[in-house]
Amino acid sequence: MRVAIIGTRGYPYVYSGYETFIKELVERLVKKDVEVVVYCHRNLFSKRPKKVNGVKLVYIPTIETKALSQLVHSSLSMIHASFSKADVIFAVNSANGPFGMISRLFGKPTAINVDGLEWLRPKWKGLGAAYFKWASRQATKWYDTIINDADEMRRIYLDLFGRDSEVIAYGGNIKYSTQPGLINEWGLTAHEYYLIVGRFIPDNNWGIMIEGFRKSRTKRKLVIVGDVPYKDDYSANLKKLAEIDDRLVFTGLVTNRDAVAELFHNAYVYMHGHEFGGTNPTMLEALSFGSAIIALDTAFNREVLQNGKYGQFFDKDEESVCSLINDIDNEKDLVLGMKDISREGITDKYNWDCITDQYIQVFQEICKN
Repeated sequence: MRVAIIGTRGYPYVYSGYETFIKELVERLVKKDVEVVVYCHRNLFSKRPKKVNGVKLVYIPTIETKALSQLVHSSLSMIHASFSKADVIFAVNSANGPFGMISRLFGKPTAINVDGLEWLRPKWKGLGAAYFKWASRQATKWYDTIINDADEMRRIYLDLFGRDSEVIAYGGNIKYSTQPGLINEWGLTAHEYYLIVGRFIPDNNWGIMIEGFRKSRTKRKLVIVGDVPYKDDYSANLKKLAEIDDRLVFTGLVTNRDAVAELFHNAYVYMHGHEFGGTNPTMLEALSFGSAIIALDTAFNREVLQNGKYGQFFDKDEESVCSLINDIDNEKDLVLGMKDISREGITDKYNWDCITDQYIQVFQEICKN
């Protein structure tokens, strides 16, 4: 079976959750004798080998603008894939929904992983939000199979667009601490800090978590890992808080993945504020690395944490965050107990090998039809 994959920046270029997902998936597909072609953004690769780790690569140019880069690349990739020998085309990102018309025209079987509720994210206002909702609806019309990564997202697509979908979650890789000294770079002591990891964007609710932490009585630090590749008032104003509260530690972007893992391993509690996605990769990292987790109370976070079996929840306000931190700050035995069972949350549903088998089954089914 030959599978063409479009909609990411490429392989093995790892930038975000989508690229990580593709990396984990395609390397396993190749080991199971599936021929894989990944379409890559030509401008991101100074070297352009035709194959890496058994994965075939096609480099497609695009228009270098933030708004059009991915859409132009995906449309050109879809045309190329439709003329190729691929048995099935697999797209990621609901923004690529309309391009299913192209593959339908050429009779190519297709599947699309539509991801989260992009049209609700604060960063997509006006025309951007309208496009994402329209594109998501188009995906349900033109692709043979819709894939969501959470049961709750499947329900939303049924309610909004009247189209059922396959649920195949994102995965996590179990990991244990091997280099605890890596946290020394930030002057940290194991179990003496709370942790936030992600991007400085409003829909991750960092402002609420940071202000809630600042109102709490804890003497532990709050370590904030991540950044955005541009200047904006939201991130700048949050960073200024470190000038008036020495418990706050902003690390910026940490590219050493071993160091990130150790920050998770050694944190007292990981705080998760993501709101609009389905199965969030950072949440699964926290489980995989054995973190005690407190999370924003959403249907998606409850699904991953199995309604509180693997974490506790706060509401979307500073007082709720403050109250939970005050409650949990002196409950070290409780927190250690949460850490002890955290990795058990990576069930078969979130196991990359099981996930790969599910994708193969989907690809085989749509090839038969």
